[in-house]
Amino acid sequence: MIEYFLIGKIDSVTGNDGFVKITAYSDFPKRFYELSEVYLDFWGDKKKFIIEKTGNRKQSLFIKFKNFSSKRDSQLLEDREIFITSEDVVKLPENNFFIHDLIGSKVLIQDKVIGEIKDVLKTPANDVIVIRGDDEKEILLPFVLDFIERFDPERKILHLKQDVDLSDDED
Repeated sequence: MIEYFLIGKIDSVTGNDGFVKITAYSDFPKRFYELSEVYLDFWGDKKKFIIEKTGNRKQSLFIKFKNFSSKRDSQLLEDREIFITSEDVVKLPENNFFIHDLIGSKVLIQDKVIGEIKDVLKTPANDVIVIRGDDEKEILLPFVLDFIERFDPERKILHLKQDVDLSDDED
């Protein structure tokens, strides 16, 4: 079974030559220049589209797909999500992790499970992981290397350093 990874969304058609404006969900938006094909979602079904040209203007990213050469042709693509397969996934630098690998991971301190990662919030300073414990209480923890002992994406286990303080100051 093919695994798909969400990397963006088509926002709108731009101009009369078939280009569409996209929002990149990737921390590596330049990756779009290296892709030759992507998959668009049509009501849960992924369809392959060949990228003919990629460009940018005023910090916006644009794509033109093969056989879509007019505004009318490309209107069908508006609001569609853009996916890639695992073979096109970016190789991450050391100590960087995919959000989809983090979500659902068990969080441990000294081999004691304290919860599961339910979400990753993007903030200007650093990402924040949302950990939900067995008591359904949520813990927000800055996702910084100072707090992490190790992460095993295959087993979906995040080990925090033993000196990480998860106490809730509001209690």
